[in-house]
Amino acid sequence: MAASARARRPSGLLVALAVMSFCGLMGDAQGLSMQFSRPAPDEADSFPSPEELSSLFLAWLDKNPRPYADDTSSRSFEKLRRFAVFTDNFRHIFEHNKGSGGGSYWLGLNSFADLTHEEFKAAYLWSSSSLSGRRSRRHHDRTDEDGGDDGGRKDEDNIPAAIDWRERGAVTNVKNQGQCGSCWAFSTVVAVEGIHQISRGELVPLSEQQLVDCNTDNKGCNGGSMPIAFDFLVNNGGLDTEEHYPYRAAQGDCPAPSSLQNMVSIDGYMEVPANDEQALLRAVARQPVSVGIDASHRDFQFYAGGVYDGRCNSELDHGVAIVGFGSDSETGADYWIVKNSWGPDWGDQGYVNIRRGTSDPEGKCGINTFASYPTIQRGSASTQKLK
Repeated sequence: MAASARARRPSGLLVALAVMSFCGLMGDAQGLSMQFSRPAPDEADSFPSPEELSSLFLAWLDKNPRPYADDTSSRSFEKLRRFAVFTDNFRHIFEHNKGSGGGSYWLGLNSFADLTHEEFKAAYLWSSSSLSGRRSRRHHDRTDEDGGDDGGRKDEDNIPAAIDWRERGAVTNVKNQGQCGSCWAFSTVVAVEGIHQISRGELVPLSEQQLVDCNTDNKGCNGGSMPIAFDFLVNNGGLDTEEHYPYRAAQGDCPAPSSLQNMVSIDGYMEVPANDEQALLRAVARQPVSVGIDASHRDFQFYAGGVYDGRCNSELDHGVAIVGFGSDSETGADYWIVKNSWGPDWGDQGYVNIRRGTSDPEGKCGINTFASYPTIQRGSASTQKLK
């Protein structure tokens, strides 16, 4: 049975929800994330007044503390500047959700609402120069021992209509990379956590920080490549747990090997053939898969639900992981279920459904072009006893 998009479309109007937050009726963080539904075409709400926007901004600051929020001066330059950015972002969200361009997805306020789009890209996405360096190194990557990147499994009849590895217990909670360009490490860890659970029956949250600190062939908080990270794990003997080696959102010194507890290991990794959506489907039907995408459009910054088919290209700047696929029950649109690393306040509880089955062989946002996943051979010892 085809799956439907997880994001629910809350009832009520965009502005009505905003006014509820002005009045203090949406005091929890989930409410203030403003993951709005698309208003119906005949709804003609006007843009909120400056006073209403000011109240909403203060309510947003209560849930998203900033250093400038402590400045009580009404003439605080930084607070005024950030309010102007917040207002501009709110207008973008409002106009998308109200207009005919709303399409199959909608936008909402989140923790990025006081950042300009350029600031957001600089803090959370790869730079073009580091991206070029990563892609040029792909010739170092390994291929599957069975012969071919796809393991020789060509029987498309075995691909289900939908699969969600979250429902099968192979995906940990959504994490947050913070203002550190370590998306590659989070993407890698999702795939390793997934194949370990599928192979060994145990879901173990693993350490992104170990990759940031110790995988020196990548660039820590300045970007990296998932295949290079998989290669590091093969040679390093695995990954420590998140509990023992927690995330700090900054690159530090790699600890002595004797202090690490590499609990989960992999035997190798495979790359999915570029621009082959059927091969990617077969891979995701077996396990979560690390991919690169273009996340540079402003709509992606404020994505809140639905099937994302907005503007993007194949210039990859962000590492994520596909953890399933399905079809929207209302529109029939096929999509990938993608786990992000911007916290649960972003998107659909930290996830985005990206359009699948487009006419572009590179896939929406280049999702078909740079996919890889770890392997564990049957019978190999991939874990120590967890204490």
